[in-house]
Amino acid sequence: MPAKKFQKLLEPFQIGRVRMRNRIMKTGAGTSFIEENGQVGDRIIGFYEALARGGVGLVTVESTGVDFPTGIHHPSVQLHFENDSYLPGFQKLTEAVHKQNCPVFIQLFHSGPWHPQSWSGIQPIAASALPKSDLPHQHLDEPRAVSKEEISELVGKFADAAERAKRAGFDGVEVNTSSTHLINSFLSPGWNRRTDEYGPQNLENRSRFLVDIVKAIKKRVGKDFPVSVLLTGVEYGVSDGIILEDACGFALLLEKAGVDAIQVRGYGYRRYEFIHPGPEQLLYPEPIDPLPPELDWSKNGAGAFVPLAEEFKKILSVPVITVGRLNPEMGEAILRAGKADIIAMNRRLLADPDLPLKVAAGRLDDIAPCTGCLYCWSRRRQNLTIKCRINSRLGRERELILTPVEQSRKVLVVGSGPAGMEAARIAALRGHKVTLLEKEAGVGGLLPLAAMVKGARIEDVPLVFKYLQRQLLKQNVSIRKGNEADVNSIIAFQPDAVIVATGGKPIVPDIPGIFQKNVLLMARLHKQLKFFLRFFNSYQLNRLSKIWMPVGKRVAIIGSGIQACELAEFLVKRKRQVTIIDKEEFPGQEMVPEETRNSLLDWLGRKGTVFYMNAHVEKIVPTGVRFLTKEGEEKLVRADTIIPALPLLKNMDLYHSLGNAIKEIYAVGDCAKPGLIPDAVNTGAEVGYKL
Repeated sequence: MPAKKFQKLLEPFQIGRVRMRNRIMKTGAGTSFIEENGQVGDRIIGFYEALARGGVGLVTVESTGVDFPTGIHHPSVQLHFENDSYLPGFQKLTEAVHKQNCPVFIQLFHSGPWHPQSWSGIQPIAASALPKSDLPHQHLDEPRAVSKEEISELVGKFADAAERAKRAGFDGVEVNTSSTHLINSFLSPGWNRRTDEYGPQNLENRSRFLVDIVKAIKKRVGKDFPVSVLLTGVEYGVSDGIILEDACGFALLLEKAGVDAIQVRGYGYRRYEFIHPGPEQLLYPEPIDPLPPELDWSKNGAGAFVPLAEEFKKILSVPVITVGRLNPEMGEAILRAGKADIIAMNRRLLADPDLPLKVAAGRLDDIAPCTGCLYCWSRRRQNLTIKCRINSRLGRERELILTPVEQSRKVLVVGSGPAGMEAARIAALRGHKVTLLEKEAGVGGLLPLAAMVKGARIEDVPLVFKYLQRQLLKQNVSIRKGNEADVNSIIAFQPDAVIVATGGKPIVPDIPGIFQKNVLLMARLHKQLKFFLRFFNSYQLNRLSKIWMPVGKRVAIIGSGIQACELAEFLVKRKRQVTIIDKEEFPGQEMVPEETRNSLLDWLGRKGTVFYMNAHVEKIVPTGVRFLTKEGEEKLVRADTIIPALPLLKNMDLYHSLGNAIKEIYAVGDCAKPGLIPDAVNTGAEVGYKL
């Protein structure tokens, strides 16, 4: 059945002479898993090795600079390959991938105007010198124009890097011409103001630099060594950006130059900047107006770039690669419809590198879900190693190894939030006999509440606890719901090890009037919502709250962190007038990525939400909240309902009360250190591997 259902997705395919075992490809998105001076080490090798072992058809090693320092964005997060000193590391990487019977390409690029002058002291280069006011991205440094002599040298550097790649054992190269990188600054009229043969006068001139690179690589390494190109199909947010007709013209010129495959996606500037990491983000908190008309928005952003690939397919004979939050079912449908030849994935393979093998085996329920939170991309933007909400092994594949235990033990997990469930899952997989106690009627801790507030259109939080619950049941973990643990019951259970995952405590701020009837404390709100969750799921409750909820028309929220801002969004969408009051200087500081926070704050402002930051709440009165502004002015915000939405406190009461009664005891998740979902999953996994 699986082979038939995913017949096109799982069938072998060719890029040039390179045979893929299926049509799933890992993109060249960055990880920051590099060693000092951009070298390849065990961490990044382990990552790509795990992808290959998981059954993907082709691995693309992430963006690698062909020149240093201006060819890369940041030395602590990007690979580079400008000389032979990097060969040994790359050779170890290709050997590890090839041992898993998987081909591997390397993505080559030059950062161009993306290079920040602040760390190298060298001005970035682009097709043209642009003043700050003309830059499509205002946060970039002003670039200088690259000379014709430098263009010739850079063509040679791409060819040099491709030759090194072949010597290192790579099966092909991908040239990244998208985003704000150097090559794109020639392709895009938004960047290119030249008057010579590399200028914007026609498609041949604009693509000359890129076409010369492809020809030089082919001449250097041979026509049988595959060259793929990552191309921007349309640019948004800039008046004179690349249009689809241009991109189709570039594609034809590249095919003529000898390119073996082309991947196409969209790119955006300013308010459209978020389209690159996740097109679905253009729908948050509400859809941007106008949404890019060339793209497909019928699936909430998933598959948005497919129409671009479809246009390429109409005119090209070389394979066309599409990308953009695609899952196996969508990939199969796209291939069957002839809209693309290869399905590229990134975030879904970060969440579960074994996705291809699980698809082939018909184990779709066992695929760890990507919820679209973009936590991985947010860390990359901060020049940090990426992490995943659901995959704690990401970047630690050679460190966290699932080895069976020699002696099975009796493990008790108290609490079924993400930390407790992940600890239970790993412990059970390793062979322990695990029992999980949950005092509520359902599992998930605060996740079902978060899911009710967030909804499912953009970030599908319920996928986390649904997946974890399925895995616990498959591993025969005994889940005892409606069972509140205390010291006596735990001791009576006689466990060999206890994992306390009871979650954090809601803060009750020390404010006069905090217990008045018009105050809805988080503990009370959680209790009400958990009651309704006995009868409705998170999706249903989210919809029902648009009809009725026990909250007045005017709401004052005390706090401005992620809890407060997402609650404000929820309330505003239900026609409430919201005021946020907090002692902090900036709202939404824990929210990731930064662009999500900025989009939400901007939207809240446009919807009439009022923020009072650097404020001191003095008293809650029957008519609202009295506070001092940062200027020392006393104010009263009139509100029907006041909700303190503050970060959780750690909750180690049960852990400490057990004392020495249990020899082996651990605390994981918010009860030990309140944080985000990835933090909770990570701490739970670490204990599971340790037991």
